[in-house]
Amino acid sequence: MARSPLTLAALATSAVAGLDVTTASRHGSGSGGDYEQAALSTRDGQRLLIRVPRSPSAETQASADLIALRALSTGIRARLPFSAPTPLGHAPVGGTRAVVCDLLPGSPVGLEHVADADLAESIGRAVAAIHALPTSFVADAGLSIVRPLDALAAAVTIMDQAVATGLVPAALVVRWENATEDPTLWQFAPTVIHGAITGGTLLTDGQRITGVVEWHALGVGDPARDLFWLLGAPSGDGADALLDAYSAARGSTDRQLRKRAMLYAELEIAQWLLHGTTQRSTEIVDDAVGMLHNLVDVVQHDINRRIDTNTSPVMTVTEVEDMLDRNGRN
Repeated sequence: MARSPLTLAALATSAVAGLDVTTASRHGSGSGGDYEQAALSTRDGQRLLIRVPRSPSAETQASADLIALRALSTGIRARLPFSAPTPLGHAPVGGTRAVVCDLLPGSPVGLEHVADADLAESIGRAVAAIHALPTSFVADAGLSIVRPLDALAAAVTIMDQAVATGLVPAALVVRWENATEDPTLWQFAPTVIHGAITGGTLLTDGQRITGVVEWHALGVGDPARDLFWLLGAPSGDGADALLDAYSAARGSTDRQLRKRAMLYAELEIAQWLLHGTTQRSTEIVDDAVGMLHNLVDVVQHDINRRIDTNTSPVMTVTEVEDMLDRNGRN
């Protein structure tokens, strides 16, 4: 049974000494999310959030989030043009722990919002600010450091596992193999990355990014990891404005950034397929397979969707299947 907001408020007073809660209301996705959450107001005017993980995976994520937020020192935060949550305390509860932090104002950014040029530019500058942070604080905190060969190896592993299901269209198999075998694509300078930018992690007041949450994947790695979700925006103009603002802020010379971001986005579908096969969920597998076939239709002849640096013509699905048949006979 889900804990009531009043119960969560009582936990918060155990986690933070001297806390005087005046109101408590349920926050987020209610009984179906990864966390039990409540938004709290205090007598001195603070707005706080308390979260209790519902599962071992959520607990692992919450612990990683707490470590990352503690690594964001005052000096590091001063370099960011937005707010990040500040942990205020935690308390044991039911084999896990409740964590209290400040509740950041703002509304979650959806992909449809990236069509707004001003907001897209603000997103680009926000992501660039994260990537400009010194990598030393990540190393000092013992957080993950992923180098180009590590990123490539991880992509190849996902690709190989997905292809082994026999459910990935032949055109995508060739497309992904070309990308992972292209050394030019993987020549990037690792930066500090948020690592988990998706819907809900960016908060906005409507015109600019005011806050960023869910820092559990903070580390050093491929900057394209922080762009793949954003480049899925339905408005190509918005995505272009975002990248232009990012590049202007970073002075970036990584010409393959967008291509790697697109590859990561496609491999997210592969991971959804693998999740479905692991869970033996026909519904998830069918959904993933449908998305993969739709992807083939999208990328087949769009030169702007290339994810390798080879300039040879794009093969049709029939040409790919014929090539695979010939290779199988040889």
